Amino acid sequence: MVLGEDHAILRRVRVATERERGYEWIVARVGAVVADLLADAPECDVVGIGTPGSVSRRTGTLKNSNTLCLNGRPLAADLEAHLGMPVRLENDANCFALAEALLGAGRGHEVIFGVILGTGVGGGLVVRGRLWSGPQDIAG
Repeated sequence: MVLGEDHAILRRVRVATERERGYEWIVARVGAVVADLLADAPECDVVGIGTPGSVSRRTGTLKNSNTLCLNGRPLAADLEAHLGMPVRLENDANCFALAEALLGAGRGHEVIFGVILGTGVGGGLVVRGRLWSGPQDIAG
């Protein structure tokens, strides 16, 4: 999705992951969606992605994703190479919790815990406006 300066959604695109086609397909698919969205945001110089799982601080690879073909792979680095621009990758539940803490229902509260229930379960913890990931990046 493309967000305006006021955080309003300017454009949103949703496509199936098609994870059965493998890791390289997902990287290419994300690349195609980003390229499409960049037409509406030519000034964009960084891409943010929320994904199930988290990035290992030690290896830079994804872990704990329910999209199994992403685990053990350097998704952020591969997307950066594919897109030719910086990518910031974060756990989707963390993104949700931080957005609610800063812009939504959690505004003004010191501690926010957000839970996502879907094909998996994820949580994000925000303390005093900052994401709390914990030592293994799975605090939520």
